[in-house]
Amino acid sequence: MTVTVMCDGRQTLSTARAAQELELRTGEFELATQLGEVRTVPAEPDRRPGSAGPPARRRVPAEEIARLQAEPGFPESLRARVRAVTTNEAAALMGIGPGRALRLTRAGCVGPVRFYVNRFGAVVWLYLASEIAAFAEREPELLRGNTPAAMRVMLTSGQDWRARQWRSRRVAQLMGRAEDPWESAAVIAAVLPPEELASVAEDPLERDLLRRLRPVLASMITATPAARQAFERTLTAEEFDEVLWYRVNLSRSLETARREDPGRVRPGRPSSRGACQENSPVWTSEARNLLPRR
Repeated sequence: MTVTVMCDGRQTLSTARAAQELELRTGEFELATQLGEVRTVPAEPDRRPGSAGPPARRRVPAEEIARLQAEPGFPESLRARVRAVTTNEAAALMGIGPGRALRLTRAGCVGPVRFYVNRFGAVVWLYLASEIAAFAEREPELLRGNTPAAMRVMLTSGQDWRARQWRSRRVAQLMGRAEDPWESAAVIAAVLPPEELASVAEDPLERDLLRRLRPVLASMITATPAARQAFERTLTAEEFDEVLWYRVNLSRSLETARREDPGRVRPGRPSSRGACQENSPVWTSEARNLLPRR
C-alpha cells in the first residue's frame, strides 16, 4: 500500500486509502475515526506565515492499519463496532415497535451517532447498534408496559433530546482532537448561534479566528433549500439551557486561550501548531465536562 513518511519518520496513509485497506465504506470509516476505533494523526500542517485555517486533514498511521487487520474476525468485527442503524432498525433489534423506539430516542435513552437530511428536509438519525443492544439489556422495563410518567410529560411537552445528544457527542469528539486552546474554543463556538457567539467573543479578531478554525461538525449530501435549513438547525444549539451551557464553556475556553496564546489573534501571526504533533481522537476529561447536563 502507498504510504507517506511524515517529518518524524512515521508512515501514514490518506483517509481514503486507509478506508480501502480496512474494507470500510466512506461513512463507516468516518464514524470509526470519530469514535476512536481508528486512530488518526494530524497531517503535516500548513506552516506558511499567517496560516490559521481549520485543523489540517488527518492521516492514519500504517501501524494502526496493521493492528486492525490483525484483529480476530477482521473486517467484520470492526464493521460491527461501527454499525449504525435507523430508528426502525433499532426497534427491530430491541423487539419493539417503531413508535416506542422513537419515543425512547426522543427521550434521550440512546443518543444518535450520525444523521443525514433527506431531500424533503427531514432529519434521519442513526444509532450505534451496539449501544441499542446495550440499552435493551440494561433497561428491559422500558421496552414493555406503560411509558414512565416523567417520560410521558417530557414527550407531551415536545422535548426531543436527539439533536442535543448528537451535538454533545460531536463536541466531545472534536475537543479530543483540538491541538491548542483556540481550536478548543472554536469547537464550542461551532454549535452556538451567531448572536450568542458574538455576545461571548466580543472582539471581532477573536470571532474571525474562531470562524477560520471552525471544525467540520458534519457533512451534507443533499443540498435542497429545505435540507440545508434542517442541516444548519441540527448543528446549532437552540434551547436556553443548552445554549447557556456552551456559552459558559466558551467563555472559559477563551480565557484559557487568551492566557496561554494571547498573540494568536494578531493578523499575520504564524500558526502555533507544531510540525509533528499527534493527538488521537479520545474523550478527554475536559471534553467530557462539556456534555450538557439534563
